[in-house]
Amino acid sequence: MTAPHSATKIAPFSAPKGVPDYVPPQSDEFVAVRSGLIRAATLAGYEHIELPIFEDTALFARGVGESTDVVTKEMYTFADRGERSVTLRPEGTAGVMRAVIEHGLDRGVLPVKLCYAGPFFRYERPQAGRYRQLQQVGVEAIGVDDPALDAEVIAVADAGFRSLGLDGFRLEITSLGDDTCRPQYREKLQEFLLKLPLDEATRNRANINPLRVLDDKRPEVKAMTADAPLMLDNLSDSAKAHFEEVLMHLDAIGVPYVINPRMVRGLDYYTKTTFEFVHDGLGAQSGIGGGGRYDGLMGELGGQPLSGIGFGLGVDRTLLALAAEGKTAGSGTRVDVFGVPMGESAKSKLVVIAAQLRQRGIRVDLAYGGRGLKGAMKAADRSGAAFALILGDRELEAGTVVVKNLRTAEQTPVELSNVVDYLGSNVSV
Repeated sequence: MTAPHSATKIAPFSAPKGVPDYVPPQSDEFVAVRSGLIRAATLAGYEHIELPIFEDTALFARGVGESTDVVTKEMYTFADRGERSVTLRPEGTAGVMRAVIEHGLDRGVLPVKLCYAGPFFRYERPQAGRYRQLQQVGVEAIGVDDPALDAEVIAVADAGFRSLGLDGFRLEITSLGDDTCRPQYREKLQEFLLKLPLDEATRNRANINPLRVLDDKRPEVKAMTADAPLMLDNLSDSAKAHFEEVLMHLDAIGVPYVINPRMVRGLDYYTKTTFEFVHDGLGAQSGIGGGGRYDGLMGELGGQPLSGIGFGLGVDRTLLALAAEGKTAGSGTRVDVFGVPMGESAKSKLVVIAAQLRQRGIRVDLAYGGRGLKGAMKAADRSGAAFALILGDRELEAGTVVVKNLRTAEQTPVELSNVVDYLGSNVSV
């Protein structure tokens, strides 16, 4: 007699390292955070742009900066079947600028005000809130060099965070100068750095882009550069006036800030106004978003020499910041109404009622699979619904349905012909 064949158990798959899943109920909070940050932008007139997930590698090498860690260490770059080098987008600004140039948006009314959201990709060591697939909301305002616009962009980010109930963060801001003072400062900083006992890699960085050295997080490098000359102390009159006007506008609209003269952002294209939102509840990786002005980027990518300013806000990081403050975003409710049918005839009727309610924008689910009343009511409670519709043979004969308020436990018989209007008046949508 042949022994029965034992099937080999197939091991389940896991998500790639550093790539988070957002599943219910946390996905509700994820969507609420992303939507809140986007809404703050749309209230200021920013229109949506949908970007490709991957672009020509040269776009990021030229736009982000050859010397940045993003380009040298963190990009997901590969050859496609046509042997073209493409890269999963590590940030949004370069892609937006490419699209603006390609589609001639800069030939219309300026500034071009755009917002976007989605995943971005960086190969780095995964840790809390810092992933290889990170989720961001970004805005870009392109074509006008106006300190009031800088203040607006910053205020949009601030309003987005506050709309979610977040208040334990601070805005750090500085100026990285412009072409009227940046070259002279670069020489001064380079002269200072090359006198230090730097390792070979750091010395090379000082030769290519000395500002990058000030962004080095190693304690020994930070100690050596503690007395380095600062851009904020070497601004030209025009760059200083620009920065002071940005601060004046922020004061006027009530956006609090702290000036951080040692701030260096991780991308090479920043000039003038540069900022970061930080939250100390997140430990060493405290940044939750940031951005700045990038006056030379469009020309660098083959377009008109127009200025621009924008930001990228981390959805993942904002979720952690909310948790650090003991707060949550989102309604916590999956539906508004939950139908509990007792029998096939009742189910058929509730399917129709559910469709009619959904047409009114009311979220509705039903207890499927022939559950008993007890199990179905547990499912109704777990759904977060405000009301349950209980329908059995007795109610069908009477032409009514029991509407149970799941907050107060009050039960009200309502005529089947009137239940859609009844719930339409009692459910907030």
